[in-house]
Amino acid sequence: MGLVDVLGFVTVLLHGVDLVARTVLLGSIAFVVFVIGSAPADRARVGAGVEASVRKSIQSAALAALAAVAAATLVNAAVLHASLDVAPTDIVGARFVGFGIVRASAAAAIYAIVTMRPLADAPTRIALLMLAASHASARLTDSTVVLAATFAHQLGAALWLGGLPAFRLALAHSSTPRAAADIAHRYSLQSMAGVGLIVAGAAVFAVVYIGSLPGAYGTAYGAMALTKTAMLALLLLLGLHNFRASRSVIADSRALPALARFVVLEMGIGFAVLMAAASMTSTPPAVDLVEDRVSLSELAVRWKPMRPKLASPDHDTLGIPALQAQLDAEWRQHQSGVRPTAFPPGGTTLSPRNAFDVAWSEYNHHWAGLLVLAIGIFALLARDRRAHWARHWPLLFIGLAVFIFLRGDPEVWPLGTVGLIESLKDPEVLQHRLFVAALVGFAVFEWRVQTGRSTLVRSSRVFPLLVAGAATLLLTHSHALGNVKEELLIETTHLPIALLGVIAGWSRWLEVDAPGTTDARVASRIWPACFVAIGLILINYREA
Repeated sequence: MGLVDVLGFVTVLLHGVDLVARTVLLGSIAFVVFVIGSAPADRARVGAGVEASVRKSIQSAALAALAAVAAATLVNAAVLHASLDVAPTDIVGARFVGFGIVRASAAAAIYAIVTMRPLADAPTRIALLMLAASHASARLTDSTVVLAATFAHQLGAALWLGGLPAFRLALAHSSTPRAAADIAHRYSLQSMAGVGLIVAGAAVFAVVYIGSLPGAYGTAYGAMALTKTAMLALLLLLGLHNFRASRSVIADSRALPALARFVVLEMGIGFAVLMAAASMTSTPPAVDLVEDRVSLSELAVRWKPMRPKLASPDHDTLGIPALQAQLDAEWRQHQSGVRPTAFPPGGTTLSPRNAFDVAWSEYNHHWAGLLVLAIGIFALLARDRRAHWARHWPLLFIGLAVFIFLRGDPEVWPLGTVGLIESLKDPEVLQHRLFVAALVGFAVFEWRVQTGRSTLVRSSRVFPLLVAGAATLLLTHSHALGNVKEELLIETTHLPIALLGVIAGWSRWLEVDAPGTTDARVASRIWPACFVAIGLILINYREA
């Protein structure tokens, strides 16, 4: 079952990539229809460079959608075959395979039409809209209201978030500031329509899938919805900023580069929102969990300030090592059969946990929090030339990576008996290893930038991209504890960390992208403060 669990995690990621590609594909097509226009005067207004760049956006999104649909269909087929031992001939006839073929064919047809036909032709636009509708048909539902809400929500996301890449390319290739202002005005109307559709769909989802205030704060689905809402609020603030900036493009030539920079921030946070939306589909709706909801008093106890645990229990006292020692003693006594394993990676049986496991986990989070807190403080101090030594703060990420590698999964080598490669069958272990790799990337690239060893702009962008990417990946992170309430209580700490990580990553990106500007100076204070906040959350982490 280890392969099935890992493939399940991969399925969530592929669903997220598919949702992003589908949204950008529909949004780019809408940009062609509603922003660029079809009249000769419209095409002359925006310039040939804008049309060519948007064409590339549609082509890239179509290829990404085609690849994501094909990969997701194959993974789902592998899961079905591995879990139920279904014959390949029967899998071919499954409904999800048929949907995958339809959507992949639509994406391929869109790519072919955009490549071979002029975007301004009316038949081309009609064909693109029809194929886009075919590609967007992701699922069937027995509720007309939910179906309409899903359509409105996805269409709104496409009009707003999906159109951002095309909008960014159009700004870069617009012939004059007046043309850029006109494009921005038209796209603002498109995005405002998208916001309205998103809100309408979300209102229906809140009633149908969440149902009440306790369902919002007391379930994993509700917690994810609140996190997604917070990120959408950030996007609305950025959208308002960009709307106001677009109105001053003609009068102030400096407004255009600033507008383009903030559009990139919208794109980055929009990507995180879509990945969160994809992750929510793997979580049962709040209305289906009545008895296992978390109360406000339970949340208050979990967030009550506590003294961090700086002493660790012995490894041998943990649930898995203790069970393994017992199994080994019984096996040596009988000297028969294959040596039993207390922790089969990715197995269906939940790993044993005791009070020492809880203490071990809290110790890990508290020390990790101290390191992250130090990173944020030293990053702030590094702004002062008198604290020249503080610029080496990225090296603390290596210490954090080593700490997580050694202690994050005590049942795995080098502390445990499970081999490193074998342990990757478990999705939670796999995610921890991915975070370790990201932390090493943080350290290497950002230390070279902070110490002046690398002056390349692309090197300075690695750190913010990895921070934002790791935070987005954290939105898909899960814990299999066999206790729904406990899993949610852990999520209530991880989701704010993910939100702060997204803000930190894109704030650092803005600082790098706009050196010497007021925006950069403000951003240079925001992202270290986010790390400080993350550190404080981790220091106060508790599981009991």
